[in-house]
Amino acid sequence: MRNKLEVKNGKLVCYTNRGMGFEREIIESNQYYYENNIALITKRATPIKVIKADEEKITEAKFIDTSYLDFDGIYKGKYIAFEAKECNSDTSFPLSNIRDIQLRALANLDKFGAITFLFINFTNINKYFILMSKDLFEFIKENNRKSIPLSYLEKVGHKVDRTLNPPLDYLSILSKIMDF
Repeated sequence: MRNKLEVKNGKLVCYTNRGMGFEREIIESNQYYYENNIALITKRATPIKVIKADEEKITEAKFIDTSYLDFDGIYKGKYIAFEAKECNSDTSFPLSNIRDIQLRALANLDKFGAITFLFINFTNINKYFILMSKDLFEFIKENNRKSIPLSYLEKVGHKVDRTLNPPLDYLSILSKIMDF
């Protein structure tokens, strides 16, 4: 697969595997939670459909667009699922970063009592937020905007600070939100 390269502000930028650093931090946090008997939360693998295979290996496959979110698991006896998203903006999070199938997954899981949210990373300004699904859907319903302003996330979302262990202690924030 070829890297998508672009010159931006005089610098060469590669968009391949964008978001993988953020996801790695979440995975490290989840490992910490597991090792300390706090929670079991895992990264969902992207499902593939095998097109061609021989006896030893898959030679052709394609990704299947499913309703699964990036992460899910159990915390304090509750099922949680969330989508991790990054953006390069300093002022807003583009709603176009969320696919319709992901919105449907958040809505369906929320309907059945799961704890669902977006975990958003503003890469340029090193700010992380949890935006609960109910707040996301309320924003979409009440606003005719293509992005969520940072000011809205600072007011309605929940800031997650970087820590040593775990790198992103989002479950302590979730505990306060859910009053666990």
